[in-house]
Amino acid sequence: MGQSVRQRIAAIALVAAVPAVLVGTPADSAVRSVPGTRCTMFPADNYWHADVSRLKVHPRSAAWKSHMSPTRRLHPDFGPSGGVPYGIPITVVPGSHAKVPVKFSYASESDRVHYPLGSDSRIEGGARSTGDRHVIMVDSATCRLYETFATRKSGGQWFAGSGATWDLRSNALRPRGWTSADAAGLPILPGLLRYDEVRAGYVDHAIRFTTNVTDRRYVWPARHQAGSVTNRNYPPMGARFRLKAGFPISRYRADTRVVLKAMKRHGLVLADNGSPWYFQGSQDTRWPSGLLNQLKSIPASAFEAVDTAPLMVSTGSGRARPPS
Repeated sequence: MGQSVRQRIAAIALVAAVPAVLVGTPADSAVRSVPGTRCTMFPADNYWHADVSRLKVHPRSAAWKSHMSPTRRLHPDFGPSGGVPYGIPITVVPGSHAKVPVKFSYASESDRVHYPLGSDSRIEGGARSTGDRHVIMVDSATCRLYETFATRKSGGQWFAGSGATWDLRSNALRPRGWTSADAAGLPILPGLLRYDEVRAGYVDHAIRFTTNVTDRRYVWPARHQAGSVTNRNYPPMGARFRLKAGFPISRYRADTRVVLKAMKRHGLVLADNGSPWYFQGSQDTRWPSGLLNQLKSIPASAFEAVDTAPLMVSTGSGRARPPS
């Protein structure tokens, strides 16, 4: 039956209320640039960009999910908060930016180089935060990524819990057993959901997320564990989950569908301990509340763990084989 006039008016109003989303394709968006730079977000064949939609379900998928608050719903860990945006900010610096030494709590597993920290460094939650205080910095000249955790400055000296650097043009992983600014020893930047890519209509990477209890092991490409149990029925760092192919998304907003398609194609990567099913995005004042509210309605039960072993080319590389 046809729509009533009232239904048509309501539909038009709904469309008008949703920000326009452009159409993107894998061909023109296979490798995204870091905003404000010409640096790629790691190579196109990197693990973060891998299509996991055709991988087999992991044999321990049900067991892992049973220990991850399976009745919960997704929670976007970013967006407006009392008028103040929260999320993990990204700082882009020029090659001429001064680099300073940092004193690390976990120095033996940190990259002890000088970091481009300064008064322009954007600290997650602010300098006075009691949270994770991540700092993510990209040198636009060298395409080097710097990340620190529990970052603070005192008496003119910079301190952090841990720190790591990566060449964004390389698939090289950190040494086995080393942490990073994340418990899994992975970079944070490529796993952040960003407004600019959602607005462009295509997200070409997996998304970082957390859960509260993890096993004392890790799976490729993670390099480090921070588990509280020794039990393979709990998820390890590096575990990857995807939104089930049959989960219906046609009724959602256009921007919500962009994110859900990415969750089906690229999935979520377990990268740190935290609240179950919280996933992270960049700090941005433009995140629409309508998008965030719809993402909060997605049930954890709609996800399944996948076996990523067929993607691995080498244990020391983040390069992934194309899906067969």
